[in-house]
Amino acid sequence: MCAIAIVAVLTAAAFVYVGDGAGGTEGDPGGPAPPPPSLAGPPEERRWPVWGVTHTQYSADGNRPRADGPARELLSAQPLVQNQHIMGWGALNPEPSPGRHDFKVLDQRLKLMADTGATPVITLCCAPDWMKGGRSGRTDWSKLEVAPLRRHFGDFARLAATVARRYPHVRHYLVWNEFKGFWNDEERRWDYEGYTELYNRVYTALKEVDPKIQVGGPYIPMDSSVTGDRSKVSGPWGSVDPRVVDAIEYWHRHKKGADFVAVDGSSVSEDRGAVPSDFGAVAKFGAITRWLRELTDLPVWWAEWYVEPTGAGWSEARRTAVHAAAMMEMAAGGVRAAPYWNPQTADGDSCHGCVWRPDTGEPMPMAALLREFARWFPDGTRLDDVEVSSRDVRALAQPRRLVVVNTRDAETRATVDGRDLTLAPYEIRWLPRTT
Repeated sequence: MCAIAIVAVLTAAAFVYVGDGAGGTEGDPGGPAPPPPSLAGPPEERRWPVWGVTHTQYSADGNRPRADGPARELLSAQPLVQNQHIMGWGALNPEPSPGRHDFKVLDQRLKLMADTGATPVITLCCAPDWMKGGRSGRTDWSKLEVAPLRRHFGDFARLAATVARRYPHVRHYLVWNEFKGFWNDEERRWDYEGYTELYNRVYTALKEVDPKIQVGGPYIPMDSSVTGDRSKVSGPWGSVDPRVVDAIEYWHRHKKGADFVAVDGSSVSEDRGAVPSDFGAVAKFGAITRWLRELTDLPVWWAEWYVEPTGAGWSEARRTAVHAAAMMEMAAGGVRAAPYWNPQTADGDSCHGCVWRPDTGEPMPMAALLREFARWFPDGTRLDDVEVSSRDVRALAQPRRLVVVNTRDAETRATVDGRDLTLAPYEIRWLPRTT
């Protein structure tokens, strides 16, 4: 698993709600689940936004009036894909004991998504403790990333179906997250047989609820290295771990069905950082997308994607510019969905890479980037070739809009699409076009 993803996962897990039970456990709330909320989905005629956010532990539903209102307005400004996990990352254990459900917090998060006009996505992860060998009625959050036992795959599939019936406006589901717990220690490889078995059970259960539900996987981290074993998916940025390629190909051959293929990962290699450079490394997203489109005709999703080495301490301008370059790679490759993992914190005036300021809800640079990409580069957008005079400048164009990124920490002059531009360090500039 990529180092960036591990940090994000462990940080989120560390702040997951801890209830009344002792020792970091959550007690069984007891009683039947309240009736499901009545939530509206996006208009049928809306174009798929492609870009958006994955909600994590803290979002715009945390009873922080000063920040939540502006953050909700920000999320409402442009229709976005919004993704939420069913357990962890802001949601409690949805089934603390067999047949006893607790959807209060998940209802609240799905309501936030509906109220802000989201195109909603649910990630079916993680699993209640009793499905993975723990005590019924208790939740040990330190075991969040443990996979359900094989004898409980059917129970997890039934939980997935319960979620789908509760939120009929949600049409897209990711099955599990980053192969968590699916590792074969003896053979030192991913347990792709176990994951695919779980996936097939969930896929069947969801399609029985509604055949129109869109289901995808395997949501595996595309770890890469420069010095490790090489695979068929390689480039100047390194090579994807052959064990990851094996897992995807096994899932592809043995899945019961799928409506999209999902992966995640960082442009940063496991052993040498960002190679050949911060901006050069994002070519990995394009290369993997192209390989997946050769493997299958399914739409490609990047369920999570990261660009910054752990502890790099980038400025907000640099961080946003590299993200913009990564989004250009994905857009050029025809990626169908790429929700941004929003590392939102509870408070304070500093939140590196966050979509809004935790203390005020004011937008941070990633907010404008996501909004503008969703507005100008939704699914099906025709891309135009543009001439760029400098290798230090990236550009992406459609018939009516052009986005330009300066990849240098210095003022840069370039001619782009026939225009002479002077760009500030790491500047991202949006320009109108006429055809």
